[in-house]
Amino acid sequence: MSIERKVELVEKLFHQLEQESAQFEQASGLGCVAGCGKCCTYPDIEASPLEFLPWAFHLFLNGEAESTLTKLDEAHSLTCLIYKPLTINGQGRCSDYKYRGLICRLFGFAANKDKYGHLRLATCKIIKEGQSEHFNATVEAISKGLNVPVFTDYYMQLNQIDFHMGNKILPVNKALKMALEEVLQYYAYRPSPDIKKKVV
Repeated sequence: MSIERKVELVEKLFHQLEQESAQFEQASGLGCVAGCGKCCTYPDIEASPLEFLPWAFHLFLNGEAESTLTKLDEAHSLTCLIYKPLTINGQGRCSDYKYRGLICRLFGFAANKDKYGHLRLATCKIIKEGQSEHFNATVEAISKGLNVPVFTDYYMQLNQIDFHMGNKILPVNKALKMALEEVLQYYAYRPSPDIKKKVV
């Protein structure tokens, strides 16, 4: 399968998640605090290279893949390269929000299954404590059948696009690096894709 086709399928999955997440956010009343990027500051975030393939492909189309790979090689921080802190107290933003990974799209507004198969909302302390009324009501609603995106469901769908890249879970910057390397290696001996697809 071509890189372009994989990117198309990953983006289609992201679109599906955006629709489901929007419905869940509307039903739950939960939402991220404006300007908060605290969840992106943790050094132990893990992701698959496949979920960052659209990001890597976007950089390649714009001639930024190799320079970004160099930045990743030189980076000493374990914090996601795409995250841009604004202050020292957890405020910040994703510098490439449109191309954020699956983990970034799921955390806060999706659920994991516990060992009994019950859904548990995976969200941050800021939402749990700052929006406790909505949080508690949402936990109750999920137990009664409220539809919520589920981590394993989306990662299983991701794996079906490319099992090797989708099933490999790495520290986030290593996942970014592998996604870039995958795109660069693919086009090393192939003609570059249509430059008209360049996205600003």
